[in-house]
Amino acid sequence: MYSDHITFSSVTRWLKIKHLVLVNSLAKTRNMHTTAQHMNVTQPAISKLLRDLEELLGFALFERQTRNLVLTELGVFVARYARVTLEDTESFVDQVNKLRKGGHGHLKIGTIFAATSVVLPEAIACIKRKRPLLAIEVIEQTSNQLLEMLEQKKLDLIIARFTHDDCQSFEFVPLGPEPFCLVANQAHPLCQLDEVPCEALSEWPWVMYPFNTPIRRRMERAFRLFDIASPTNTVETISMQTFLQLLQSGPMLAMLPESMVQSHVQSGQLRVLRTPFSVESQDYGVITRKDEQVSEPTQSFIDTLLGFASQRRAASGDA
Repeated sequence: MYSDHITFSSVTRWLKIKHLVLVNSLAKTRNMHTTAQHMNVTQPAISKLLRDLEELLGFALFERQTRNLVLTELGVFVARYARVTLEDTESFVDQVNKLRKGGHGHLKIGTIFAATSVVLPEAIACIKRKRPLLAIEVIEQTSNQLLEMLEQKKLDLIIARFTHDDCQSFEFVPLGPEPFCLVANQAHPLCQLDEVPCEALSEWPWVMYPFNTPIRRRMERAFRLFDIASPTNTVETISMQTFLQLLQSGPMLAMLPESMVQSHVQSGQLRVLRTPFSVESQDYGVITRKDEQVSEPTQSFIDTLLGFASQRRAASGDA
């Protein structure tokens, strides 16, 4: 018989890590036998553990079907909690082991490419001078993927564009604007024009970010705003190296953040096209989980980032 409700005190008395491992494994495998092998127990023991957990919670976590298990609506919520808690526990164990070995913490940073070419390197160099034993891991991805990883506690902070309309889960502190420019290689026929008309842009092949990225969504809005057709001859990628290789290989166009192409324009690899067509700039900044105390090394790194961003704005203003 399932109970009507549970309480925090009751959950803290009986909920164990093995319950979370069970739910997480079953949610992934949908199979009792595979989970039993993973947890190194018998299948009847798995069945009993799941049955006991469901009775204690007061509701079913899985629907038993012929070949597999399917999460119920409440089961999806519990499975997410189990996954996040286990990831947090794994991070805790890793941090404790490093501290016991004399380490000084670990910082996992997610970043978009624009940040790696501007504020991130100097901030890392600065904090490493102060904390040489702080282990820093940098993961480069698109903003929406980084937000997902941050929510899952796979990252301590991210430097990205804020893309969610619902910002209840995150804190965002801007570092600066990210203007865009239209580029091609030096041999592109459009480079011979004093000004490239908007209607000519859709006639050429483009290298573009995928549809689910913030830059691409802004580009599609710009195409509609300037009343030009969205390009159909496209290659989609998030890799800067691929962008550069494709732009150099033929008469292709790309709309990219200025910070990403500045050095390539200066070296002559790329040319910025003069055109009325433009994409609205967007702030990128530091994003953390809301209502969660960040670690001391994380806060120190955030302060360093904000300090360098402030210096850049001041220098730009003086110029």
